[in-house]
Amino acid sequence: MKKLRLGIIGLGNMGTTHSHSILQNQSPRCELAAVADLKPEHQKKFPQVDFFRDGMDLIQSGKCDAVLIATPHYSHTTLGIAALKAGLHVLVEKPISVHKADCERLIKAHTNKKQVFAAMFNQRTDPYYIKLRNLIRSGELGKLRRVQWTITNWFRSHAYYDSGGWRATWGGEGGGTLLNQCPHNLDLWQWMFGMPKRIRAFCTYGRYHKIEVEDDVTAYLEYADGMTGVWIASTGEAPGTNRLEVVGENGRIVYENDQLRFLRNETPMGEFSRTTKEFWSVPETWDVLIPCKSHGGQHVEIINNFAAAILDKGRLIAPAAEGIHSVELANAMLLSSARAKTIELPMKSAVYEKWLKGMIANSKIKKKEPRNAHAVDIGKSFGNRPYLNP
Repeated sequence: MKKLRLGIIGLGNMGTTHSHSILQNQSPRCELAAVADLKPEHQKKFPQVDFFRDGMDLIQSGKCDAVLIATPHYSHTTLGIAALKAGLHVLVEKPISVHKADCERLIKAHTNKKQVFAAMFNQRTDPYYIKLRNLIRSGELGKLRRVQWTITNWFRSHAYYDSGGWRATWGGEGGGTLLNQCPHNLDLWQWMFGMPKRIRAFCTYGRYHKIEVEDDVTAYLEYADGMTGVWIASTGEAPGTNRLEVVGENGRIVYENDQLRFLRNETPMGEFSRTTKEFWSVPETWDVLIPCKSHGGQHVEIINNFAAAILDKGRLIAPAAEGIHSVELANAMLLSSARAKTIELPMKSAVYEKWLKGMIANSKIKKKEPRNAHAVDIGKSFGNRPYLNP
């Protein structure tokens, strides 16, 4: 196979953007072989490409070697399982599923390891996060003590939440900011710091918007080695903040405003505290600004990496099996808040699934699909960062 025949299922904002990027040859090793969407009017977006009303029909068509699933969250599981069983390679948008039990079902379907199964965690391509991860894993920062991440720059308006009947509902989306905007950050969190032992969280449903799911979250995370974390996220604050502060024995790294700054202790803080005879002194520090030129290839890089993994047997940036961790973090935060108790991890997936089904059954929100939905500039979702051409 010299070129990957890729089918895209779901022509909402993300699926449409991915389709355009391939037609613009930003992924030269991919051919847009077919698209699918439940709405027939979306066929006119790409008249030069075979169109299917049902993603299952695209999967069974024989026209594609691989599929990119960009549908509403719940169908990631059913379409992903069907595509894997049909022998296709699969790239699934985040979150890979809405809840941990569905993640387990989806991952279990990946029985043929020759099939490439990846997740669209595009922020793993961002050099800022890559460098921070390398500093942590290399031990440059020393044993970690504390992490705090405030992510309130995913601001969303009422118009955004009104733009789709599935958005911000338990039955349609399965949650709010934890299931839509923050899966990227939750994935980066577990990618850099691993999984905690327990979580206590406070989630507010519809604090800033007329929605039934969470748009404001504060969580406290404890790790087996004593590290602690604080997570703050909201879609209702402007101007928003994206500040990640990581404290280790050797100093503090802060990522904020496109700067990665390392205040490095000349002497590790624990050693200094044990050996100094001074009452008020602190370790001397070096102020190091770590250079990063851009935010990386983002979505296009993930698609190109997916193609390379299939065509060249290259290594995946974001294997889909790792997507269960960000979902479990989100699920644990929601369940902790709902039960007003600390949740031990790994959590029991069946417990959360039962709770979520209860929320869906008791939902009183009746949203309608907008009649005049229009294309949007996804780039604005990421502040001032270019989306496809960083």
